[in-house]
Amino acid sequence: MSSSTEDMTTTFTEAEGEAIQDKIINLRTEIGKVIIGQRVVVDQMLASLFAGGHVLLEGVPGLAKTLMVRTLAEATSLTFKRIQFTPDLMPSDIIGTEILQDNQSTGKHEFRFIKGPVFTNILLADEINRTPPKTQSALLEAMQEYEVTYAGNLYLLDKPFFILATQNPIEQTGTFPLPEAQLDRFMMYIRLEYPSEQEELQVLNSTTGAAVQSVNPVISGADVMRIQQLVRQVHINEALLSYINTLVRETRPENATWDFIKEQVQWGAGPRCGQSLVLAAKAFAFLDGRFAVVPDDISKVVKPVMRHRILLSFKAEAEHLSSDEVIDQLLNVVSLPKANW
Repeated sequence: MSSSTEDMTTTFTEAEGEAIQDKIINLRTEIGKVIIGQRVVVDQMLASLFAGGHVLLEGVPGLAKTLMVRTLAEATSLTFKRIQFTPDLMPSDIIGTEILQDNQSTGKHEFRFIKGPVFTNILLADEINRTPPKTQSALLEAMQEYEVTYAGNLYLLDKPFFILATQNPIEQTGTFPLPEAQLDRFMMYIRLEYPSEQEELQVLNSTTGAAVQSVNPVISGADVMRIQQLVRQVHINEALLSYINTLVRETRPENATWDFIKEQVQWGAGPRCGQSLVLAAKAFAFLDGRFAVVPDDISKVVKPVMRHRILLSFKAEAEHLSSDEVIDQLLNVVSLPKANW
């Protein structure tokens, strides 16, 4: 692993860095046994995991969203649970509940908390927008604080803790859009596209025969926690930090320099967006075996990190603009700092 201008050897050894990079390569290989193509999406998911964030995954049915999450879990030694979100799902179905039982030592009745599926390392929240906001909000504390409060008692979640939520973009009946407060807690909002013709042909060939690909766990929870520590130590130049700060602040109509932002955006991104951009860029640098962020790392994450944190104006919606198109306009007018990277 290459080093930045800052000496990181006091934090980890060269041998440890090489060993971790080998595990990341093996992790990609194991996922690639089952998930054909979608390399960008897989890397975005890994970057979110290694940056300590969560992912909202959107795609039409049949694009292997659930399989992708399950395969990631199988390629790690992390515990995995899945919740199928439905309109009748209750917060207790996620967090857990108390039951009344006998204490054999005292002979008295007492309540005991039974942990729900949120107590895991990797949680698949499948079709999260099919459940009402009351139940969706049951994940808010877990996503931000890594803990759950029930009946006045605090229960810590296992670490690492990684939520991958899926939603279908084409079905509107019986769905409930996620509140902005919850959207903001997802580090990335990733949109899956259809595979290429060659990739789809490979999917047909590899999934309709007798052979079944098995996925081996190649990375542990301790490895993931260590990578999360190292990602935070990846160097980012002050000029790139300033660039990220400018991008985020320019999404806010009251601060914007450009008229198109004032016309097309109702609410801009908050400080958490900037934090997520920095951490996600650091994670991508680490995935590429570098300990310094370059502009390309920011380019890879800017849309999945920003697209769900910009609330478009009525005028923009009337013109059928998307947040991605607004971000494209912003990237065209906010120049990257010039330097020899």
